[in-house]
Amino acid sequence: MKRTRLDRWGAKWLSSRSRGNCPYRLQAHNHRPQSTQASQFSSSPAILTLTDDPTTLSRPSSIPSETKEKKPRLDELPSPPVSRSVQSAKLNALHARLSLPSRLPIQTLARTLVDRTADPDPRFNNSSLALLGSSILGYYTSEHLICHYPRLPMDVLFAAMAAYVGPRALAAITKEWGVEFVAEPGGEVDPGLLQFRRTPPGIDPHGEGEPASMKSTGRNDRAATWRRGISSRVVYDDEFGNLRRTARAPSLGGRRVAKPVTTADAASAQFVRALVGALHVHAGRHSARQFQQLHVLARTLNLSAIFDFKFPTRDLSRLCLREGFEPPVARLISETGRLSRHPVFVVGVYSGRDKLGEGAGASLDEARVRAATAALKGWYLYSPMDVVTPSEVEDGDADGRWKPNMVDCGEIIT
Repeated sequence: MKRTRLDRWGAKWLSSRSRGNCPYRLQAHNHRPQSTQASQFSSSPAILTLTDDPTTLSRPSSIPSETKEKKPRLDELPSPPVSRSVQSAKLNALHARLSLPSRLPIQTLARTLVDRTADPDPRFNNSSLALLGSSILGYYTSEHLICHYPRLPMDVLFAAMAAYVGPRALAAITKEWGVEFVAEPGGEVDPGLLQFRRTPPGIDPHGEGEPASMKSTGRNDRAATWRRGISSRVVYDDEFGNLRRTARAPSLGGRRVAKPVTTADAASAQFVRALVGALHVHAGRHSARQFQQLHVLARTLNLSAIFDFKFPTRDLSRLCLREGFEPPVARLISETGRLSRHPVFVVGVYSGRDKLGEGAGASLDEARVRAATAALKGWYLYSPMDVVTPSEVEDGDADGRWKPNMVDCGEIIT
């Protein structure tokens, strides 16, 4: 199957755009004589081309001067013009600091720093790029977790996804990159600053622009109190297992605008998502995947600390019954200071002659529960030795063949 060229995908991101009512200018064909161009301008065919300066709207000299639009000032624009991106030292420093490929232009990098709350125009903000980058981050992160840890429960998988590509994690990555925030967005600010608009005091970020005390309870707020199972979270919730909010954006002068954010975390997360989406558009899938491997998946995450078993001994018994193992038996391995104030007991859980887990505690029951917990973690945190993800095969497998991954039958439901 023939593949689409990447330069055609990213062509529209490199085009200059105008802030006027009509972002195009009319230009007559050059093959007509100079003397007849002015008289036949109304009937001659025209070519739609984009203006060189995004803050101006140029027209042919035959059009009267009173019809020319007034050039807007920088303080009247919601975001910096595209022409100032090349002259920004912060943007060039960020491009070099992150070792971004040369195929990613400075103009697109500047667009990733403009949040939709600062500039509602979708041609100049990063909302479309962030939507693409969010899907890419979620796909590669879930692929990494499922292929390397095929027995993870869904609750732990949702928590691990949030720890890798959640809003707080992406906001921390933005701070590590040294991206600074702007106090108030506008056309006169440096394009290398993260531009977003904060929520005014007293306004509920999930409401319709009214104070929080006057907000009416919606269906999503009632649904948050319902008991939601794993199946409901997988089907209806987002990639982190959180309830999706469908609150409408506040209105300003009869026109819908983007809902502001209370902190910089949401804007920072949108910037990272938009940057990954821009890399995918301009440099290809391999570059976006490699960038995520270096900046997202390379971070250390202790998966064993995410587990929280309520009844580990019962879960271990059900696991052994399902897998056909002998029933687990707790045995005392060693003890010290039984009659002292600080005794220590070491208990192991065995299935036949195989030891499943071991734990220490101040009492026999505590040591038995910790041993069962260690046995369950050893089962769920199993990782195959040789893992080949589907994305690696798409980029080119070293062995030239597909290596199937392990698919587990699922977690224990008690």
